[in-house]
Amino acid sequence: MNPFSWSRRLAAVASLGDESRRRLFRFVAAAEDSVSRDDAAGSLGMARSTASFHLDRLVHDGLLAVEFRKIGGKEGPGSGRPAKLYRAAVQEVSASIPERSYDLAAELLVTAIEQSAADGGSARDALLQAARTRGVAAGESSGGGDFGALLAEEGYLPADDGAGGLVLLNCPFHRVAQGHTAVVCAMNGAFLAGAAAGCGVDPDRVEALDIEELRARDAATPAQCCARIRPA
Repeated sequence: MNPFSWSRRLAAVASLGDESRRRLFRFVAAAEDSVSRDDAAGSLGMARSTASFHLDRLVHDGLLAVEFRKIGGKEGPGSGRPAKLYRAAVQEVSASIPERSYDLAAELLVTAIEQSAADGGSARDALLQAARTRGVAAGESSGGGDFGALLAEEGYLPADDGAGGLVLLNCPFHRVAQGHTAVVCAMNGAFLAGAAAGCGVDPDRVEALDIEELRARDAATPAQCCARIRPA
């Protein structure tokens, strides 16, 4: 659901726990152009070696990106080596424990409203189509590989149900699903069916139950996903 995986987002947020890295990230993110280590160090009153260390750590954690180019308008022989410059790699980064994907829910809902307004169709049908399409894209972007691994990466916390299927121990849309169960659970089921198809798994294996149905069966735990993956 997120191009920045959950584990990487956690690492990025943890990286910003250091005050020097927070200051450097804010400085680079606010700059109109890529900045050098010397510019960052001089502007923030840091030693160049300190700024270099923290800037490279921000690159390692996915918050900054690096480019090499000559500055000052000089080109050709004698103009010196290209400078190492830094720019923001992300506009924002957030992480939650357990994993939540409220931004995806908002994106799918807005997409559905726009589509429904454009063609006069059902908003619910448009939502399910948007969710399935996004799920297929997620499955295909994973290389069409291990469906269980994709579910784990997306924060569903899949676990063996003892019969060859999977139960999903975390709902990425938990808070929204609490008050809008039918809509959110249907959206989630469509996303998972699409993700299964994108991974080459029979989408009919996705049992998209309503969380209220699971509760009626006494088969739900707090914040558990409504869907289950049937055995192959």
